[in-house]
Amino acid sequence: MVGERAAHEHGRDNSDLFLRQDQAHSARMYDYYLGGKTNYAVDREAAQAVIRLFPAIETVARVNRAYMHRAARYMAECGVRQFIDVGTGIPTAPNLHEVVQEVAPDCRVVYMDNDPIVLVYADELLTGTSEGRTCFVQADATDPAEVFAAVEAEGIVDFGQPVGLSLHALLHFIPDDRGPYDIVRSFMDRLAPGSYLSLTHCTGDFAPETWQAIIDTYAQRGTAAQVRTRAEVLRFFDHLELVDPDVVLAHQWRPQADSEPGFIEDELVSLYAGVARKL
Repeated sequence: MVGERAAHEHGRDNSDLFLRQDQAHSARMYDYYLGGKTNYAVDREAAQAVIRLFPAIETVARVNRAYMHRAARYMAECGVRQFIDVGTGIPTAPNLHEVVQEVAPDCRVVYMDNDPIVLVYADELLTGTSEGRTCFVQADATDPAEVFAAVEAEGIVDFGQPVGLSLHALLHFIPDDRGPYDIVRSFMDRLAPGSYLSLTHCTGDFAPETWQAIIDTYAQRGTAAQVRTRAEVLRFFDHLELVDPDVVLAHQWRPQADSEPGFIEDELVSLYAGVARKL
């Protein structure tokens, strides 16, 4: 743990130069939707613009977070002991390592994001069990080779063993012209058989005009986005074995009474989720 923390502290020294407080960032907007405090005025303005269009966006964020907890626990209960969380975002307890290390204290987790502000607050991601390990790396999610190089440099993931790969609330920020399907395929090709992919993805299936307005709002503030249909989300799982109940709205994926809000209309969730295993 000393090595990971030292690298993190070194990165903190120059992070203020790159925080881009003049432009809204999707990770900080997500933090705002969750009621967090790690965001700037520009993020709050952008988030409020989205909330005016779709007040349920805060519900979407909470449902996404609750799904992440269930999916991570499921993978750990299936025997996965190492995880890569791509597009981590601002730390929000319980974080992924806290969920999986509750199942198996020796779990190892690599968090990855490209927003320097996540690095600034990554101390919360570096506290785990004495048996396990956690670290944070900066890399571009659209460049799997860069991601794997950064992960390998930390030396805590054995790519000969199964890995749980999390791509939660990430792929709708990778439009088709950036090759999202090829990116996911590249990630999974690098992982050993028995590895799992868990992802969530916003959809316009239930309110297309509203979601187009949301996409335009993000684009006006410098963030490209693209919602996808269920069929398009299913394509991310090509050549993988989907876990029951397949690709469904996130609150319908193995729900637990104590972790989900009450009844929610599908339109208010508008977020598909699924877990699949590499054979």
